Amino acid sequence: MLDKNRAGDIFQRIREHSTADEVEALFYGTNSALTRFANNTIHQNVAEENCVVSVRTAFGGRTARATTNKLDDESLKRVVQASENLAKVQHPDQELLPMADADKSVRATRAVPSRYFEQTAAITPEQRAEVVGKIVSIAKKRDLTTAGIFSTSESVEGIFNSRGLADWHTQTSSEVSITMLAADSSGWQKANSPNVANLDPVALAELAARKAFHSAAPREIPAGKYTVILEPAAVLDIVGFMFYDFGGLAILDQRSFLNNRVGTKLFGDNIDIWDDVGHPLQSGAPFDGEGVRRQRVQLVDKGVVKRLVYARGTAERMKNSEHKDSVGPIEPTGHGFPLPNEMGEAPMNIVFSGPREPRTIDQMIASTEHGVLVTRLWYIREVDPYEKILTGMTRDGTFYVEDGKVRHGVRNFRFNESLLHMLSNVEEMGTPVRASGEESFDMVVPAMKVREFNFTEVTKF
Repeated sequence: MLDKNRAGDIFQRIREHSTADEVEALFYGTNSALTRFANNTIHQNVAEENCVVSVRTAFGGRTARATTNKLDDESLKRVVQASENLAKVQHPDQELLPMADADKSVRATRAVPSRYFEQTAAITPEQRAEVVGKIVSIAKKRDLTTAGIFSTSESVEGIFNSRGLADWHTQTSSEVSITMLAADSSGWQKANSPNVANLDPVALAELAARKAFHSAAPREIPAGKYTVILEPAAVLDIVGFMFYDFGGLAILDQRSFLNNRVGTKLFGDNIDIWDDVGHPLQSGAPFDGEGVRRQRVQLVDKGVVKRLVYARGTAERMKNSEHKDSVGPIEPTGHGFPLPNEMGEAPMNIVFSGPREPRTIDQMIASTEHGVLVTRLWYIREVDPYEKILTGMTRDGTFYVEDGKVRHGVRNFRFNESLLHMLSNVEEMGTPVRASGEESFDMVVPAMKVREFNFTEVTKF
């Protein structure tokens, strides 16, 4: 794996080849492996090692980027030339800032814990196969068929520029995803962590198997508005659709549901949301695509949208815009994507605050007279971007709750639901956990009990 010292040497070679006013290099390296299984057997085991350097050059207000995964001197020379040739034919951007200084990029409001774990990096194919064997055994005990993955990786991310900035992040990752299939039902569980010791594949498999077993012979109940108990994965996948709107550029481009709403109460009193890369359950680098250190930012306080996140250039634009007096504090927060880009920035380390008295899912079920328990959501699409109305379906474990007990599986639903409405109707929440889904990035979110969740159709499965 590439380390910071070698990356620094490579950057010096890049600088020697460059004639630009400024030059920046982003490094991404990964050593990953994945074991895939289906029909109760392993059918794929793959491993990949790759390292990429992405070079951005700037001439006044013109900038461009080129990328290579070849690190020999001739390849580095070619990628610098490609970046410079592209930059020279760009239209000048009068708002393009100089690259970030090292002394302006070191501030962080919270220390980031180590996210590299030797145990994760050292996992072998034989160890992954042994875990898959245990998952398959659980499936066979219940006459189920299982499919899924077990993957591990170690990765590096770094940034260097000609103004003296040099930052580096090393991390490991592990992930297990399990689907259990029966004749007319299914169950699913997924987890991800930098530390493989935090994963319990056997427990995940047992839970997925129970969901498939107990949702067999699903009954059809009518569509309508129900009290729903959303497990953390379901919460993550639906709320993830709103966080790209918390970037300053989304406001300037008039593509955010927060336009004319920052400082107003959009959600319930029990909704507090932070972006916090330093949270112990989070992952990722402590700096953004320009090398600016990520700040801990409270996005929502008791249902009120408090502020946005900013890349350096967006903050300068916002200060000179018609919105400057209505969007809260304006400053670079370390949430920018690598330049050039069209998205600007977004909070990518979302953490929901938990209630003072968190409730377990069993307690939420016990307090529900009539409702639906939802394991996960899928195929989610946006219907109305300003009211944040989303449509999608339930999947892999949907149950009818009556008189405080799970009674039976039900056929899946299609929903049409506004996030503004949903997050204003949260009756109970659990302890926030690191959750993984399929429609959004990992977050720290709680299970939620929500009233009047709008199911519009019943599916055929």
